[in-house]
Amino acid sequence: MVDDDEMFSLMVSEALNMDSNIELKLVTTANEFINSLDFLPDIAIIDYNLPDKNGLEILTKLKEHQEDIIPIVLSGQEDVKVVVESYKNGAQRYIIKNENATIELVQNIKELTKTITIKKELDSLKDSVIQQNDRYQNIIGESLAIKKVFRLMQKVENIDMPVLITGKNGTGKELIAQALHYNSNRKRKNFVAVNVAAIPEDLIESELFGHEKGAFTGANGKRIGKFEEANKGTLFLDEIGEMDMNLQTKLLRVLQEKKLNRLGGNKNIELSCRVIAATNKNLWEEVQKGRFREDLYFRLQGFIIDLPPLKNRDNDIIILAKHFVSTFSKQQKVPEKDFSTDAIKQMMSYSWPGNVRELKSMMERAILISDTPTIESNDLVFLEEISLIENYG
Repeated sequence: MVDDDEMFSLMVSEALNMDSNIELKLVTTANEFINSLDFLPDIAIIDYNLPDKNGLEILTKLKEHQEDIIPIVLSGQEDVKVVVESYKNGAQRYIIKNENATIELVQNIKELTKTITIKKELDSLKDSVIQQNDRYQNIIGESLAIKKVFRLMQKVENIDMPVLITGKNGTGKELIAQALHYNSNRKRKNFVAVNVAAIPEDLIESELFGHEKGAFTGANGKRIGKFEEANKGTLFLDEIGEMDMNLQTKLLRVLQEKKLNRLGGNKNIELSCRVIAATNKNLWEEVQKGRFREDLYFRLQGFIIDLPPLKNRDNDIIILAKHFVSTFSKQQKVPEKDFSTDAIKQMMSYSWPGNVRELKSMMERAILISDTPTIESNDLVFLEEISLIENYG
């Protein structure tokens, strides 16, 4: 901070002393300020009217030295021309020196400090895929919530028992299942994924267990089911909570006996596949309501991994956003873009009902919508806004 009003500087200093994250260096002349820029401040507070130089001259010197420094101009002048010239020369804030100046300045500093902290964290992670270690390179994040998931995965990845992955839609349950498989002793065998909810009810039994020729109308040949395809590997049953009760009974029998008969067949086929199931429902509540078998529930939940919603993953939101922007830009051969401060704030404050899947979709849309080198807040189209468009046109 450069200001020749020592009383004002003292008041600001005392107000900021309570925040241990802020270090304030005070100088009283423009030359002293310019000579001390090796201090590399994040924010420069500049009194417009100094004895040796005015604010515009200092702003010019500042841009020459370090463009990343955020300038705040203090002035007793309310002249519109001075304000406009200050902003043109790089000022990000212009504060009039009056009885509220100290409070306004401190509020601005604290707000900017939070933004700077986020940007520094992002810069240190830029162009890198964040991973717990080489084992989980496709699962991006550094938050405490996702690190807890990594620790649980490490405990069970090589233990041959069923795993139940729970979490809201879009949280990445299949990625977790894949990581468990490819870090297990079954990794050289098949990983087979089945979305239970996506297969018609009259086909799901054949899809899972296979069928012999003539087992039903249209069965013109023998078919290997997903269980056999995953034999000695891993079978991932996504949205297990949507499974019909009759099929639950058959699934339980296969899991207990570790063998199956194809539809229309009478030959027992031995199985040795690990089953990982996933659901966005509370399966115990489904059991209580009579919609899910209790014995199957206990068979599947040998080990539970609960995935956090994106809104609980702190800075992973921006880390993932950068990853999706970078990936999409390379795939589509379009320029990669960064985020404005306002866009970052908006993403950090949003509830993300669609979780990681919604974030990925939003980033790809934002790159195409944006007409500038930076993705701005008005380039972000949130799920609620899409719903309004679909409902009301």
